[in-house]
Formats: sequence, C-alpha cells, structure tokens
Amino acid sequence: MRDIHTSAITDAVKKLCMEANWNLEPDMLRAFDRALGRERSAAGKQVLQTLKDNAELARTKRIPYCQDTGMVVCFVELGQDVHVTGGGLYDAINAGVSEGYKEGYLRASIVRSPFDRVNTGDNTPAVIHVDVGPGAEMKIMVMAKGGGCENRSKYKMHTPADAAGAKDFIVECVKTAGPDACPPLVLGVGIGGTFEKSAILSKKALFREIGSPNPDPALDAMEKELLEQANRLGIGPQGYGGDTTAFAIHILTYPCHITSLPVAVTIECHAHRHKEATL
Repeated sequence: MRDIHTSAITDAVKKLCMEANWNLEPDMLRAFDRALGRERSAAGKQVLQTLKDNAELARTKRIPYCQDTGMVVCFVELGQDVHVTGGGLYDAINAGVSEGYKEGYLRASIVRSPFDRVNTGDNTPAVIHVDVGPGAEMKIMVMAKGGGCENRSKYKMHTPADAAGAKDFIVECVKTAGPDACPPLVLGVGIGGTFEKSAILSKKALFREIGSPNPDPALDAMEKELLEQANRLGIGPQGYGGDTTAFAIHILTYPCHITSLPVAVTIECHAHRHKEATL
C-alpha cells in the first residue's frame, strides 16, 4: 500500500490546469507544422500560422491560449494499491482546479446550475472519471474543454446493421460543426458499450497523441478513412476554407449489447489543451 496525500493531488491538478491553458502539447504543435506543409489554401495557411504564433505567445507570456479556458475534465487512473490520505479524492481535484484557475488568472466559466446560471467563481466543479487498476501509482489527465466545440459534440444510437451509417454520422458531425467549433478539429469517438460508456470513451480518446496510430489496425484504417473524408469537406482552418478541417480522429471501442451500436463524438477545437502527471 502506498499513501498519496491530497495536498500532492491538489498541487498537481493546479499546475496541470495552468500549464494546459498556457502550453499546447508538442503533438499539437507538430500537427500545425504538418498541416502547414500540406495546406494548399493561402487563407488556410495564414490561419494555421497565426494559430501557431498564438501558441508561442501563450507559452512565452504565460497567458491563456484562448479566452475560453474550458471546463476541466479529469481522468484518473488509480492504482488499487494507492491509499489517498488527508481527505477525499474528488475534493482534492476540485481544490486544485480552484487554485489553478485563480492563481493562473484563468476565466471562470462554470455555473452552479444549468438553470440559474450563477457562476461558481473558480471554474469548479470538474468532471471527474476514475478507473481503478493494478499498481501503486496515480495518473491524472486533465483537459480544459472549451464550450464552443463541446456544444457541437453529438451522440446517436445506431442499429447493429448500420455500421456504414455510423461512419457517415462521424463525418456529418464535422460538417454540421463547420466553423463554429474552431477548426482544425480533433475528434474523439467512442463506439460501443452503452449510452454513457461511449460518451466517456469519446472523451478519453482525445488524450492519445495526435499523429500516433491506433493500436487496432482495423480502427487505424477507419480513422485514416474518416479523416480524409472530413478534410475533403473543405471547411478549413477557422472555416476559411482549405485542406485542414481536422487534425485527427481517434476511436475507442468497447463491447456492446447485440441490439446496440452507440456512437458518441466529442469535438475538440484547435486549442486541444491537455496535460497529465503521475504521482
């Protein structure tokens, strides 16, 4: 058994929240470079360069990459031999979010109720998912999920005979999002499980390194096929037209009922802000 005090968790989450908003991950910067090398539209190329310059300004000046600093989505991979001491895990994570958004001067975007719309003032609470597995470590993965692209995310329950329709649905999500979701996009796709499982899978899929192959060869081929179709839509960076409507489509699957084919698509904008740490 290994003890991890809540203060260490809070401190880690605080730093992750700030760094996620200030520093895009290297895989995203490489995605910009690859897109700049193949983008044929002059307007599209100019937008891509502007977005890359914006990332550098955010990094060097330690200011948010985007004014929408997102709702914190936190995935925790908790080793079963870890004992959290000093308080509750969820409380520690939310304390870290609160401290990070206040100390980093990040915009508070969360309202306490979907109906009264009163701001909580510190961007809490986070949305937290915990998976328990073997080991004595705790991996914390934080995403600052913007509202505009989240609003364009979709779910549909297909029939098992409609696998082709499920693929069409994924591309249609890109088309209907258009410029509103701030392309170039990254799509997380969850297929299988149940209503809620597919949605969670679609979020977790976004943490895979951009440009890395799917470990499943069949899914890897599907991702490439769908990405090509999405980029043929011509929406382009920020909707100005071009070859780069999406950087990547990442798919995670799970076993499902014989009568079901759930598909969830989480749309992420070009400000794909995520960080992780292992305690």
